[in-house]
Amino acid sequence: MIKFRRFGKYLVEKGLITLEDVVRARLLQIRNNLKLGELAKNRGWITDNDILRIVVIQEETCRKFGEIAVAENYMTNEQVEELLKEQSDSYLYFGEALVQLGVISGEEVVEQLKEYNTIKDFV
Repeated sequence: MIKFRRFGKYLVEKGLITLEDVVRARLLQIRNNLKLGELAKNRGWITDNDILRIVVIQEETCRKFGEIAVAENYMTNEQVEELLKEQSDSYLYFGEALVQLGVISGEEVVEQLKEYNTIKDFV
């Protein structure tokens, strides 16, 4: 399988960050970038059991979580749309996580992303 080089690996290879920085940034992303089910549960709209039921259906059908939640009457379309907007508004990108951690400046992330996006090599 051919994959594009990952931005974190690219920054490590350039000596701008460490592998530990990559892990710390990814953990920050995981804590920040909540899944739809977690957001709905936080609002009291669904339970852990509801999430598990939806995930089982999702694994069997490859349908989106929100689509299943609406079809199975766990949530309304309006609730799903509200959560998707919240999810999008609060999404933390890898470079942003590095900046929040003080590992690299925002300007350096932008500069490196520009350079990274011109690279066409595969790993």
